[in-house]
Amino acid sequence: MAKAKFILKEPNSKVETLIYLIYNYQYKRFKYSTGEKINPKFWNKTSERAKESKQFKEYPEFNARLDVLENGINTAFRKLLNDGVQPNNANLKVELEATLSDKILKPNKLTFFSFVENYIEESKLNKKEGTIKVYNTTFKYLKEYAQKYRPIHFETINLEFYNHYLSFLRIEHNLSSNTVGKHIKTIKSFINEATERGYNNNYDFRNKRFKTIREEADTVYLSIEELQKIEELDLKASPRLEKVKDLFLIGCYTGLRFSDFTQIKPENIVSNNTVIEVRTKKTGQRVSIPLHKTVRSILEKHNNKLPKAYTNQTMNDYLKEVVSLAGIKELIETTITKGGKVEKKVLAKYKLVSTHTARRSFATNLYLAEVPTISIMKITGHKTERSFLQYIRVSQRENADKLLTHPFFK
Repeated sequence: MAKAKFILKEPNSKVETLIYLIYNYQYKRFKYSTGEKINPKFWNKTSERAKESKQFKEYPEFNARLDVLENGINTAFRKLLNDGVQPNNANLKVELEATLSDKILKPNKLTFFSFVENYIEESKLNKKEGTIKVYNTTFKYLKEYAQKYRPIHFETINLEFYNHYLSFLRIEHNLSSNTVGKHIKTIKSFINEATERGYNNNYDFRNKRFKTIREEADTVYLSIEELQKIEELDLKASPRLEKVKDLFLIGCYTGLRFSDFTQIKPENIVSNNTVIEVRTKKTGQRVSIPLHKTVRSILEKHNNKLPKAYTNQTMNDYLKEVVSLAGIKELIETTITKGGKVEKKVLAKYKLVSTHTARRSFATNLYLAEVPTISIMKITGHKTERSFLQYIRVSQRENADKLLTHPFFK
């Protein structure tokens, strides 16, 4: 039996979230954006309608609109059957919108730019500051392109636009492949959200050739031996470098991001001072990490209260000084595709080290020590082994050395 129900897109949201109409029929599932939004605290999950609340005075009209939608999908389904047409998601959507055309206001027709502008403003309520910055930068490039070449509408975002826009970012702005890929990924997220809300019917952005470009970056990690060299440095004469050294080593032996390893507090040290337990800032995951002896020593040195960190950029500058003083100056050849051209440089290793090197070093060193991958992923937060293996830095030589201990080669 066909049945309609309404669900919230984000039932745990603290702000308004979209309502979807779900229609289960003939072992199929039809999903339709109602265009309606509600704060979950005003939603009755059992009745699938707004609660009768004084705080949400418009609930009668709101629920009436959902009733019209439910009656509309049932009418559309019956009409297809009566006309001898086998219902599917495509013709059900067409029939539903035809049924509703005179009974309910359709979502306002938004231009692509209007949607993006509204979406960025809306995202400020529930997304990180860094994400909003990425959104704004992508939007800036889109507006510049539209002004210089051609207007951008939902229906014009196709493979022709994609190829021309790639050239615009690569050649005119001399962006690296990974930066270009980040902007394409953001554009696709904008269009996907607009599609979910019923504003876009052009699916060219899902074509496999409309892809997010990614180039493996020349990132480095520091081995256990190199970390020991850093740990042995006597930097008491330079408090700023001493502080950076201590914080960086905490990151190298916990696998936490800069935003997390610089915020460790006494209450994060649990289980008789054997485990660090934190809720990560970026993902909100709670992770538990065994306390390494180096971490324990640094925490004791600061009475479990780590010194206040510099900004990430300042710390990266000072960190290069620390690693250089440790004598980590091996020459590394790097390549980057910028402006559509491959650029090669040879740099001393210390120049490639940043605060994020700590996290990569943690993951790579544990992997080389044959700690089970799943155990490392529990700390780093990687969802798949494939994404984890792309993250760690293991050279061909190190991989061969690791295999020497495998029974197959004995």
